[in-house]
Amino acid sequence: MISFKGAQYPKDVILFAVFFYVRYGVSYRDLEEILAERGVSVDHTTLNRWVGRYSCAIAEAARRRKAPCSRSWRMDEPYIKVKGSWVYLYRAVDKYGKTLDFMLSPRRNKPAATKFFARMLEANGLPRKIVIDKSGANTAGIKAINKMLKGFGCPIPIEMVRHKYLNNIVEQDHRFIKRRTRPMLGFKSFVSPASTLDGIEVANMIRKDQLMPGGCPFCHFAELAA
Repeated sequence: MISFKGAQYPKDVILFAVFFYVRYGVSYRDLEEILAERGVSVDHTTLNRWVGRYSCAIAEAARRRKAPCSRSWRMDEPYIKVKGSWVYLYRAVDKYGKTLDFMLSPRRNKPAATKFFARMLEANGLPRKIVIDKSGANTAGIKAINKMLKGFGCPIPIEMVRHKYLNNIVEQDHRFIKRRTRPMLGFKSFVSPASTLDGIEVANMIRKDQLMPGGCPFCHFAELAA
């Protein structure tokens, strides 16, 4: 359960503001005006703090509660601009396009790839295969994970498939994230995009009915904070 202790606004108002920001293409100042039209006076800097504070916790709840996924995975890492430099958003989906996990990293190397694969295994279990591009870092990361699994007594390694066109599923899924981040024109710090992207990824999972089929998207988002 996510704590809202000390908050000066009702829980539903906070969650509505966070969900509206991560789901739709609005700025904090736009959202400030939208809330004012509904009788809620809140500064755009406060909205920024809400997204940073609650998105990460809601994303962790979503990782635990999402529906089981296929054992055939697709993984890629699009670029996100932070402080004028490009960083990497590690993302993975299954063969049906369901989100597996996501992680922002300042580097694209073996330690980052290994950490991301370990996160995915913790949240989703053991896959049959992982499709990647021709990145040497991702190849080294899967080999490191297979070595680790062998040490734990797992007899069958994860199959690694390096095929560009099989990764079209995850590359198409990037569009929802890019469509939301493009109007933001970059981030000023590493912490800010990490929390914001967590919220955007959760909104994307809800859109794909990964938490509960049908119903009100905001209700599903709010249930993650319960």
